[in-house]
Amino acid sequence: MDLTPLISDFYKIILFVVLIALLIGLFKSPWGKGYFGEVMVRLLSKLMLNKDTYRAFHDLTLPTPDGSTQMDHVYVSPYGIFVVETKNMEGWIFGDERQSQWTQKIYKNSFKFQNPLRQNFKHVKTLESALQVPADTIHSIVTFVGDSSFKTPMPPNVTYGAGFISYIKTFKEKMFTEDQVKDLVARIESGLLAPGYSTRREHIQNLKERLNPDEQI
Repeated sequence: MDLTPLISDFYKIILFVVLIALLIGLFKSPWGKGYFGEVMVRLLSKLMLNKDTYRAFHDLTLPTPDGSTQMDHVYVSPYGIFVVETKNMEGWIFGDERQSQWTQKIYKNSFKFQNPLRQNFKHVKTLESALQVPADTIHSIVTFVGDSSFKTPMPPNVTYGAGFISYIKTFKEKMFTEDQVKDLVARIESGLLAPGYSTRREHIQNLKERLNPDEQI
């Protein structure tokens, strides 16, 4: 009896199971959660923000005097510049805009993480300095995705899911002309580091060299 077909089918099943396990591990890893959270925000903004009004930059890395800083999403529009930090988390989220750390609670386990508003502050200041724009024209936004919920009152610029879209659309006063928007877009494009694995790896290395445990990617 020729067992070759059975052996071949057995190896295919094993390979399929291994691939599924790897994918599950990837989805649950910090990198995987962050990546898929950013993809979700990209899709939401593509569907709900007019691309002719809001020029989008994703995974934007800009050089800084001490290395580089990486921003999840930046939208340039006549109504201002919006810097969006994405958090793909689960569980209950407790925090206050003045606290240095927030708390994530999953069942009986609690975990501390850096206040994302503070994390996004450096991103905002980097863009403000690079573009030489007034501070009131650039806005910090944090959006949570995933199976999480807020258990403390949050400021209006901390949102869940597509809430960041609604927040962006509350800004209706024009801050820049069309020509100024084009100039800002051109300056960002000329100063950014090419997105990709090598840029992200270099950025992570810069963070390690600074030895700042509170700095986030």
